[in-house]
Amino acid sequence: MELKYFRLIKTIAEEGNIANSSDKLFLTQSALSHQLRELEERLGFKVFHRTRNNWNLTKEGAELHKLANELFERIELGFSSIEQIKEGSKGSIRLSAECQSFFHGLPAFVQKMAVLYPEIEIDLSLDGSQSTVSQLLSNEVDVAIVTSAPVSDALFTKKVLEDEIFVIMHQEHKFSDLEFLDVSHFADLNLIINSFPLESVSVYEHFLKPNKIIPRKVTAIPFTEVSLEMVVANMGVVCLPKWSLKSYKLSDELVFKKIGKNGLKRSHYLVVKEEQRNRKHISAFIDNFLEEFTP
Repeated sequence: MELKYFRLIKTIAEEGNIANSSDKLFLTQSALSHQLRELEERLGFKVFHRTRNNWNLTKEGAELHKLANELFERIELGFSSIEQIKEGSKGSIRLSAECQSFFHGLPAFVQKMAVLYPEIEIDLSLDGSQSTVSQLLSNEVDVAIVTSAPVSDALFTKKVLEDEIFVIMHQEHKFSDLEFLDVSHFADLNLIINSFPLESVSVYEHFLKPNKIIPRKVTAIPFTEVSLEMVVANMGVVCLPKWSLKSYKLSDELVFKKIGKNGLKRSHYLVVKEEQRNRKHISAFIDNFLEEFTP
């Protein structure tokens, strides 16, 4: 039974006749009469005893009216609870990501959160000079995105997504004919990164460092657009996941190469302090973040 019929029964019962109900429901008397006749035909019984100036509920109609009151009270209570939740979702959140390529997907999410929760202020921390988890434990940030799940009872950790990092190079690069690049090839590359230290760069931390390989040259450029222009000029290579480049117009002269025979895959984890995660604004952030980024 549709909600409009409950609203119709409740309004006629309270107003006493269909004429007054017409103004309340912003429908013509003819339209209301048609709705009521349609309802009674579907139900198989009369809802109202009709007189010239007064409409009274039948026994069956009285039960429906009681149900309508309960239904609309529940709906009003539900919206009130939602409003209280939104009112409780106030505060600031300092967000940091271990891999700076993750920041490419964050502006759109922050904009979405501003619409849904205007009382939550989100600040992005771009400081890669120290461990992101250390920043979290020392209360310098509230939420961290890391590529290695920390083991600590003090932290709540949730896997967000898995991606693959590729080497992006010019099609005329001397390694462009290779199917994939092995660790030894990096010893003869100019690797362009966002920022130092090297330990904050995934390809180094998860691929080169375990094999004790350091690139021939490392150039730090904080702007991805500039890094890509250098690659187009065949002045070096960058290592990034493909999803982080969706907003860029890539040159046809660029090619993507796997890192290692099986590719370099990694996972991203959302981490917050266990004692913080049930705070309303933090909880709202986590729920929406997982919905946005979890496949």
